[in-house]
This record gives sequence, C-alpha cells and structure tokens, in this order.
Amino acid sequence: MFEQIVDTVNGFVWGPVMLTLLLGTGIYLTIGLKGMTISHIPYAFRQLFKGRKSSGEGEITPFNALMTSLSSTIGMGNIAGVATAIGLGGPGALFWMWCAAFVGMATKYAEAVLAVNYRETDELGRKVGGPMYYIKNGLGGNWKWLGMAFALFGSLAGFGLANTVQSNAVSQVLETNFAVPTVVSGLVMAVLVGTVLLGGIKRIAVVAGKLVPFMALLYISATLLILITHATDIPAAVVLVVDSAFNGAAATGGFAGATLMLALRMGIARGIFSNEAGLGSAPIAHAAAETNSPVRQGTIAMLGTFIDTLVICTMTGLVLIVTGVWSGEPQGAAMTLAAFTSALPFGDLLLSICVALFAFTTMLGWSYYGERCAEFLLGPRVITPFRVLWVIGIFVGTQMSLELVWKMTDALNGLMAIPNLIALIFLSPVVFKLTQEYFADEAKLAQENT
Repeated sequence: MFEQIVDTVNGFVWGPVMLTLLLGTGIYLTIGLKGMTISHIPYAFRQLFKGRKSSGEGEITPFNALMTSLSSTIGMGNIAGVATAIGLGGPGALFWMWCAAFVGMATKYAEAVLAVNYRETDELGRKVGGPMYYIKNGLGGNWKWLGMAFALFGSLAGFGLANTVQSNAVSQVLETNFAVPTVVSGLVMAVLVGTVLLGGIKRIAVVAGKLVPFMALLYISATLLILITHATDIPAAVVLVVDSAFNGAAATGGFAGATLMLALRMGIARGIFSNEAGLGSAPIAHAAAETNSPVRQGTIAMLGTFIDTLVICTMTGLVLIVTGVWSGEPQGAAMTLAAFTSALPFGDLLLSICVALFAFTTMLGWSYYGERCAEFLLGPRVITPFRVLWVIGIFVGTQMSLELVWKMTDALNGLMAIPNLIALIFLSPVVFKLTQEYFADEAKLAQENT
C-alpha cells in the first residue's frame, strides 16, 4: 500500500500537471525578463570567469558556487536520464530537452537572484539562503510553513537521490568492472565524503571547484572523440532529432516507437530532472557566494542549466543517436554504456570512472543542500548529527536494494518544486525589478566610460 501511495505521488509530481507548471514558470520568467537569460549568455560567461575572485560578503567564490551546484546536477541524469528519454520518447526527446533548458535558464536565474537577495547570516556567522529563506523573508512570516515544507522535502530527498542511490550505483559499477567488493567501496566513499564534509561548504566548494571541471572535461572529451569519429552521421542525427520532435519516431530495431506527446513529455521530464531548474536546490549553493549583486550571481547560476543540458546532455544524446544504440535493446545507463563500449577502446572503463566521479560530487553537493534544509528546521545543532547520518547512509546504500528508495526519492524531489514555484511566481516582480535596475546601471556606467 505504501508503495502504491508513493507511485501515486510520483505520477503527480512528475506528471503532465507539474511538468506544465515547471515549464510554464520558466516561460513566464523568460518573457518577464524579455529573453535576457538567452541574449546575455556571453555576458554570463564573462561574469563566471570574473567570479573566481571575491566581490562581496559570502562563504565561497561565485565560480565555486556554480561548481558546487553543478556537482549535484551533473550526474546520472546526464548518462542514464538522456538515454531513458530517447529510449522511450525517441530522438525528438532531445529537442524538447533543449527547449526545457532554454526556459529553465530563466528559472535558475530567478532562483539565484532571490537566494542572494533574501539570504541571512546564521548563528555561526555564515551566509545561508535558498527557497526556504526567500519564502520566509520575501513572502512574509505567514508563509514560513511553506518554507518549512520545502526544507523538510529537501532534507529527506538528499538521502535517496544523492546518498544511498549514488553510493549504490558506484559500488555496483566498481564491483562489475574492477571486482571491488561493495563493502570496501562503501567504506572508502564514506571516509572520503566524511573528510570533505568536516570542512563545511568551503571545503566542499574547493573540491567541487577542482573536480567538477575535470570530470566534465573528461566526459566531454570522450563524447567529442566519439562524435569526431562519427562526424558524417551528425547532420542526419540533428535532422532526425528535429523531425522526431514534431512527427514522432517510428518503431525500429528494439525501439517501440513514440508519438509527439511522448517525445515532448520525456524530453521535458528528463531535462528538468537533470538540470533541476525549478526544484530549488541550486540556489542554496548560490546563496553562499561572495557577491554584492544578486543579479550578477543569477547570470552565473543560469549557466548551470546551459552547461548541464545544452552541452553535456546534448553530447550524450548525439552519441546515442550516431552510434545507433538508441534503437537497440539496452535502456537507461546500459544504452550509454553500449555506445561508449562500441565506439571507444576501454569505453566501458572510461564511463565507469565518469559515473564514479559524477556520483561522488553529487554526494558532496547534496550534502550541503540537505544540511542547510535541516538547519532551517532545527537550527545549527543539527549540523553534526546530519553529517554523521549522511556518511553512514553512503555505506548503507552500497549494501541494500534501492527500488523503493528510488521511487520515494523521485517523489520527494518533485515535491520540493511546489513551494519553490509558488515563491518564484509571487516574487517574480522583485526579480524583474532587480534585473532592470542592474542592467540600467550597467548601461549608464558603460556610457560614462565611453
């Protein structure tokens, strides 16, 4: 009965109503911002590279804030999520992932703007923020219950999404490809993560700032190599993506066929699941950035969606199509593994390394999200017990079956979006106002300099 309840909740939070709300919020914010999040992508990259240096109060550099948020979004969604979308929705699902990402950039931007604008200094003197804080401080004390709901879902979701599930995936990969016993991998991961967590957000950010660019470059280099060796197939693959997005995909090989609606639904659902735009997780990291401008940090934050979906997910999708594995029997992560194995020497080992790195950084990034959510509910005294439970959960995850945990995690992760989307809609005038004022000042300054 409990599993049926979880399935029902999942059917709603990842169903048409919620996906429409997530996508609709992104479209509304994109229009309200007059397309700024798309037209200012080059500006955002300039701010990102400037963001290696401090420019205000906070705990970590703006660059490392983005790396911390990417540590939690670049993961199995880029490997298994894209394959699941294309395996069920056809190549056209990739097109709808692109669409979801473009409007999702506005959502991620608004989240970070509000997170920095309404952040607080906690009892330990650290800058903290996120949806629970901008709900409380932006919407008022009468809405604090909504912020508490977000914090409750967020603190619990991490133990599935980024803890037991991730450690289990890594242990299985290491056992299959390197014959490492799950007990050993569980203990090693628990010790490594625990060592990083002892240093708090500053150490997490430093590790993410070095590890995320490396693992992203490693994965992108591997996919680029596959695409270069299949360069002549890329134009046809792009045509197939666009055509399937509007006309569906016929059954071929092991692929059962897909309608336009199925391609749209799978593309949007997996895209949002991968980049987390609208779920409210990333702004928790961006609230800790050393910045004096919510808008500047917002432009950096929106690059998380750009990099995660429009770069990494796109490259995964094209690899699956040009290698032909998308219409075969393997599904999910097995499909991506089949592509790497067929196209690269030692491709299976390379993908295994990427999976381990992706999962490790996800455990780090989400530990901070869950810790901040728990602190909002119970105060700073909960930090040490939370970290202990987090480290224990990593080992436990390597020793258990996780089918029900996956379902519960999906439900909790989706439920996080509801309070966050309510706040984004109600506080959107604040986002629009801050954005307009910031760029008006930028234009005035540029004019004076000329």
